[in-house]
Amino acid sequence: MLTFTIRRLIIAVPTLLFISLVIFLLLELAPGDPMAQVPLTVPPEVKEKMRLALGLGEPVHIRFWKWLVQFFWIEPQVLIDHIFGTSFSAGDLRVISWQTRSPVMDIVVQRLPQTLWVVGTAYIVAILIALPIGIYSAYRQYSWFDQMGTFVSMVGFSVPPFFSGVLVIVIFSVQLGWFPSIYDTTLEVNSWETFVKQLQQMVMPVMVLALQITAQLSRFMRASMLDNLNQDYVRTARAKGLGEYTVVMVHVLRNSMIPVVTVIALGIPSIFGGAIITEQVFKVNGIGQLLIGAIQANDLPMVQTLTFIFAVLIVLFNLIADVLYGILDPRIRYD
Repeated sequence: MLTFTIRRLIIAVPTLLFISLVIFLLLELAPGDPMAQVPLTVPPEVKEKMRLALGLGEPVHIRFWKWLVQFFWIEPQVLIDHIFGTSFSAGDLRVISWQTRSPVMDIVVQRLPQTLWVVGTAYIVAILIALPIGIYSAYRQYSWFDQMGTFVSMVGFSVPPFFSGVLVIVIFSVQLGWFPSIYDTTLEVNSWETFVKQLQQMVMPVMVLALQITAQLSRFMRASMLDNLNQDYVRTARAKGLGEYTVVMVHVLRNSMIPVVTVIALGIPSIFGGAIITEQVFKVNGIGQLLIGAIQANDLPMVQTLTFIFAVLIVLFNLIADVLYGILDPRIRYD
């Protein structure tokens, strides 16, 4: 297992370098000009100086190399300096946002807690709800519980977040007045009262996201459980006199979790990527809204950095899913 993990980590290096090159070249080919939002009263020669100050006057390969150095070498030093109080990155040029003229990673770190509060909580809630529903629906196939779970899952799949988000705002905020319709990102949780307010403003966006994620995970869990409940080893376990709880919750569940682990692991990067539509509906000042704002402002360093971070997370959690396969199923060997 250790050899497999090390080998995959080594392979991930050229993979990520190739992904970063593709992202950089695609953004270079994208239409738009970072100077488009500059007032028309600014003289052309001043715009050209501003363009050179942003590094746009250099060749593509030079700018790509500088971005690699800043992202992989300077930004980790900044993190080390922040944790241990050192000064390794003093005076080094960091990846700068064209829109805010501030380091991209500083903005990402500021926005990340809001995204983790909402999207992370919704993902955990969805997993805790979806797995029991999928297990029991498969065990009681075609029962009223299974039929109800199928109906709710279809609703969760069919209804887009921009509709369900507005619907819950109208019901729970406008008509009932239970929860605030706009997420207050300036709220600081430092007392019980502020903690309650934080929970109240999280309820509706978490509800919308959890419904969609639960619909997906419960269907995967149900299908995987049904596939394993009819296997020969289940009949053998029952014939040996094992209890029904042991058969279902130990043997069947463990084998059924293998494909579900893939879905869960590959869905975790979406937590850090934010829920773009939901964050727009509820005005959550998170990573998703940051990405949309950067795209609209043609802020290429911000878009490139966020997109590459998502790619790194996908590669990382894909590796974690592969490692978990060997833990869940002892028959799987990588060495």
